[in-house]
This record gives sequence, structure tokens and C-alpha cells, in this order.
Amino acid sequence: MSDHYAPVNRTKRVCLEGDFVFSAIGLDHGHIFGMADALINAGATLKYVYDPDPQKLGLFQLRFPQARAASSYEEVLEDSETQLIAGACIPSERCALGLRAMDYGKHYFTDKAPLTTLAQLDAAKAKVRETGKKYMVYYSERLHSESAEFAAQLIDGGAIGKVVQVMGLGPHRLHAQNRPEWFFQREKYGGILCDIGSHQIEQYLFYAGETDAEVVRSQIANYNNPDTPELDDFGDAMLTGANGTSNYFRVDWLTPAKVRAFGDGKTIILGTKGFLELRKYTNIGTDQGGDNVFLVNDKVEKHFQVAGQVGYPFFGDLILDCLNGTENAMTQAHTFKAAELCVKAQLQAVKLKQDPEKTSVCYLQ
Repeated sequence: MSDHYAPVNRTKRVCLEGDFVFSAIGLDHGHIFGMADALINAGATLKYVYDPDPQKLGLFQLRFPQARAASSYEEVLEDSETQLIAGACIPSERCALGLRAMDYGKHYFTDKAPLTTLAQLDAAKAKVRETGKKYMVYYSERLHSESAEFAAQLIDGGAIGKVVQVMGLGPHRLHAQNRPEWFFQREKYGGILCDIGSHQIEQYLFYAGETDAEVVRSQIANYNNPDTPELDDFGDAMLTGANGTSNYFRVDWLTPAKVRAFGDGKTIILGTKGFLELRKYTNIGTDQGGDNVFLVNDKVEKHFQVAGQVGYPFFGDLILDCLNGTENAMTQAHTFKAAELCVKAQLQAVKLKQDPEKTSVCYLQ
């Protein structure tokens, strides 16, 4: 890549109507809309939808009227035309749905976090080996972000040399009054590092080219939501990779009301010859919107605004991987390693509690 860096748009329809059929089961998280929309835009055909909640079902069909409402899980799973099940059910139930889908000969595409325990991870790995089907995950903060995709193009082109560290900030707006009951139950949502922390760990592994890493330190806290004590509204972690790279990330549910996006998500990628900063959803104090990429190296200091210029190639690649038995969208090993590390980060997290009588922080195991 020269110093005239420019985004490459790889979005395209990869198949014809009916060549790749998927159905949706489990509508507990709104990410299912983005998952379905992206698959359809890449050429997939949506056939069935099922959720036991008729209200969720109706909202989904309002957005996707071509989806037929199924009467049960089994009606969808037994459908011979459906090749992939897309789901966004309660996090603790996502693995069980995936196991069933694979038992019926379907690939599985689930919202993050894809599972909440290491036992579920072992079961998912075993089922993939048994069936040969895919257990893929919607890590949307990379896969559905044009700035994140352009960063990958820049790194692949050598713009910042070898990646040595990735830092990620993933703040989110809480909207507590609009959240379902399960969102505040640790066993069901998995904890903040397992949940939205999964985005950050997946991005680290991807950009740094790491196949394995260790959680050096992780922390969680509930600073501002005493009425929901099982909610972590803050979490951070430090990881080191097998190849010597490092990662720090922070996630929280403390986004103030004036932030125009759901959160001021940022990623900073340090290389041996430069660095990148991604401001994904907003650029505070400006009217530039999201998908901002800042590049600095020995040749340039440049700001790219790449919305509408890069697209989302993962979804077409996923369709082709399912059809052809390839692993171009994301390897299964990478998918599971990100899931493993986010669960481990949550399990070993130290709980921080602020003493109201002091300004210091107490450390509680």
C-alpha cells in the first residue's frame, strides 16, 4: 500500500435468491436485526422466524415481512431448506440453541457473547467436531463497523508496521428502564467482561494476529446502579498474547445522555511504524459522525471518514464459508478463543468497591 491510503469496498451479494437460506430463532437482543439485515444484503434468503414472545415476533416481521412465523423451534430446525440459524436469545441460552441447531445439521450464527461458561465452550467445541458445522459469532463492533474494516486494510498494507498493542474503549448507554429483567441477572447475561468485553477481546486477537492470550488482570464494579447489584457497570482488563503483544480494554454502562451515539467507542492500535485510532460511532464535539480513522506514521498524519466506503465483507464471506467449507470470514478457533478469554476475564475479575467515606478504592475478592 502506498502513502495514498484509500478504503476498498468489498461489500457484494455473493449468491442468488434461494442459494443460501437462513432462519432466525431467539429475538431477545436487538442485534438480531443487524445480523439478519447484513446476511440479506450479502445475498442470503430469510425463511422462518420463531420466538415464544408474539410481540418480539411481530416487530421482527414488521422489519422483515418475508420471514414466516414458525409455530415452534422444531418447525424451524426440521426445515430442510434452512442452512443456518441466526439467534440472539438470552446469553446463557445461546450455546444450548447452537447445539440443537448443529444437531439438526444447521450452521449457527449467534449474537455475542456466544456463551457464558467454560462448560458451554467445551460442549460447543465438541459439537463442532462432531457435526462439522460452524458456530459463528456476531462480534459487531468489528464486523459491522466500516472503520474497523478499514483499519484491517491499513494494517494488512503495512501502514503501521507490526501491531504490538491494542487498546479498546467500549462504553455503552444503559437505558435501564428499557432493559429486560435478564439483563440484570449475572447468571443470564454473563457479566460485563463476558458480554460487551467480548467485542474488545475479539478485536485484540484479530488486529494483533494472536491465536492465544492470557488474562493478566481484570476488574469489575457497580458504581452507579445499587438497585441492580448483579450488574457490572464498569469493567477493565489487561491481556498479553502468546506472541508478546498486549491489550488493555475498558467497558462500562456509564455513557452520559449528551453523547449522540450509544457510546463513544474507540480503538487505538499501536504498531512498530505508526498507530491508528478508530472513533467508531461519534467524533466528540464535531459534526463528522462515526467511522473516523486516524492514521499516523512516518509519511502521513491523516483523518479518514469512511462511512459508506468500506462495507461489511464478513457476512458475504460467512455465507461462502458455509457453502464451500472454507474459513475466510473467521476461523472457528478464533471465534472460540475470544469466547474463552472473555469468560476467563469475568471469572477471575476482582470486584472494586468505592468506599463512600473515602476517595480511595477498596479491592474485594
